[in-house]
Amino acid sequence: MKRILKIAALVVLVLVVGVAALFAVAFMGRRPLTDGQEVGGGIRVVADGFAAIAVIPTGDRQVALVDAGQDLTGEAIKAELNRRQLDSTAVTAILLTHGHPDHIGAIRQFPQAEVMALEAEVPLVEGRAGARGPLPRLFPVSATGVTVTRVLRDGEVVMLGAVPVRVYALPGHTAGSAAYFVNGVLMVGDSADVASDGSLQGSPWLFSDSQAENRASLTRLEQKLVADGATVSTIVPSHSGTAAGLAALTDFARRNK
Repeated sequence: MKRILKIAALVVLVLVVGVAALFAVAFMGRRPLTDGQEVGGGIRVVADGFAAIAVIPTGDRQVALVDAGQDLTGEAIKAELNRRQLDSTAVTAILLTHGHPDHIGAIRQFPQAEVMALEAEVPLVEGRAGARGPLPRLFPVSATGVTVTRVLRDGEVVMLGAVPVRVYALPGHTAGSAAYFVNGVLMVGDSADVASDGSLQGSPWLFSDSQAENRASLTRLEQKLVADGATVSTIVPSHSGTAAGLAALTDFARRNK
């Protein structure tokens, strides 16, 4: 019996070490996330562990969030609200880049906020379907307690107070991954990261439904932004530092034609 327990413990240890190594490979070489970075129009990037949340001023004592982090208590978000001399009722909208747990954690801390996501992402956000990436697909499907209250469409403009936010579909990391463009800032969630050399890289294979679809989506996004005449000041991923301007995405698109 002791021999079996030792073997079982060894197998668990090997699995833990293996997963840790895969995490390290997936996330290494990225530009570090900067907590509290101002990226334009009063938008501030807040770090919640290894995930970023964007806080967007939308009106008199009102803000919107892009994603809600991994911490169920939302302490990082609340600290930013406190810095602005606001409380949780100031959060009127939460735009989700996708439905992985590290992006929806604190939603229930802001019950008055409208929760927005692309239609293809709603089942994942609400816990009625599982993620399909190599690692996420191993986790059980369970209800999240989150309800999407507004379904978004690719290309639409959402008015948050007087602030327009354009929605772009970016399938690949997940089926309904989205990017949001507001005040010159392009927020891409987990669909891209900025490498330490400033280049853009696609979503990591370990957590993504389809890297090929992700690369194609990023290429289409660059084409749409150019066609729309969008002036991008900053690209903001969820798990790395930022990139200035559109150049990194344009270079990515050229490399992945």
